[in-house]
Amino acid sequence: MQKHCESCGMPMSKKEDFALKDENSIFCLYCVNPDGSVKSCEEIFEGGVQFFMSQLGSDRKMAEKVTRKNMNMQSYWKDKNCSILKGEMATDEEFAKILKDL
Repeated sequence: MQKHCESCGMPMSKKEDFALKDENSIFCLYCVNPDGSVKSCEEIFEGGVQFFMSQLGSDRKMAEKVTRKNMNMQSYWKDKNCSILKGEMATDEEFAKILKDL
């Protein structure tokens, strides 16, 4: 069964995908610092925005909406107070279409 990062949702299928190459980690390599600590909400949000912009043709506003929806769906952020996640989100339809097209 393929695991997903509990912070950003990235699929983790190879050892290299996991934080610190630890296959027991719940985080991907992009969501942790070299010391193993989880990056800030803002850093992870910006990484998601950059990823979705690369997929959506540089539409930052939509990339922010998609990233916000995606991160709000991840278990790690459920009980965290992160103001950047409180803005406008992609609709379910927009989100589904974008994920399908990845």
